[in-house]
Parts: sequence; structure tokens; C-alpha cells
Amino acid sequence: MEQELLLECYRNDRNAQRKVYEKMVGRLYAVCRRYLKNDEDIEEVLADTFYKIFTKITQLQNAETFEAWARKIAVNECLQKLRSNKGLLISLEENFIDHSEGTTENLSLEKDILSLLNFLPEGCRAIFNLFAIEGYPHKEIAAMLSISEGTSKSQLNFARKKLQELLVNQNI
Repeated sequence: MEQELLLECYRNDRNAQRKVYEKMVGRLYAVCRRYLKNDEDIEEVLADTFYKIFTKITQLQNAETFEAWARKIAVNECLQKLRSNKGLLISLEENFIDHSEGTTENLSLEKDILSLLNFLPEGCRAIFNLFAIEGYPHKEIAAMLSISEGTSKSQLNFARKKLQELLVNQNI
């Protein structure tokens, strides 16, 4: 993100905020979509996310980290929404998606797996995202969700088995 544009946001310039919104809304929508199924929930979380981005932009110390910072706000807002809807009780143990290979076949498989996440319970989906996609360790996930690491790890097997079943049933 351009440092000048962020500086204008820091000064509450509405045009700059609109430009940042337009640049980031698609990316942040994709993040929220991995956690939430309901479009209304996603819209609500996106609104809360952008509100926090623009009201807390003074806390951003480095413009180069803006996208990661905004993404973290979106993830936290999604988790907050899930907590308010239901309790979260699950996790994953091993990275399920390997981003190291950029082949079309791997990207297609990754897309298929991400679409299958919608069939997991909300808590499973959230923890899968936190662990396998966002890269948080179990200890941090447990702290974020107020669960034990043991609970997180035991639920990993459930999520992995469910995804494997879905992959087999979908012939992926």
C-alpha cells in the first residue's frame, strides 16, 4: 500500500479511505469468506474491519505491513463474530495445504479444498484457516479461542478426516 495514501487516511481523508477500501475489499472479503458462510455476517465483519482499520490506522508503524495488519484485523473480527454466534471448539495439527508449488493442478486442488471448508463446522473452519492458511501455531490459536492446546490438537483429527472424506467423495 502506498505510504502517501495511508498518510492521507491517517488524516481522515475520505477519498483516501475510499481508495484503500477499493484496493482491499476483495482481499479482505476472501479472508472473511473462509471463516464465515453467511453473506450478511461477512458484510458486517467487513464493515467492522474497515471501521477498525480507519480508526486505528495511527497504530500502524510501518506502511509496508499494512496489508498483513489489515488481514489480522479481519481475522480477529471473524473470530469475534464466530464467538458471538457460537463457541469455538476445534483445531488442526498439520499444514494441509502446501503453497510451495504454484502449478495449475495444485492451485485447482487448493481451490477445491477451500470450497470444501464450507462443509466443516464453523469452529473447525476457523481453526483450519488460522493454522493451515494463516500460519498460527496451536499455542496462539488456543489463546485466541480460549481453548486448550489439547482440545485444538484433538479436533485437528476430526477436521482432517472430514476433509479427507469430502475429498474422496468429490473425487478430488
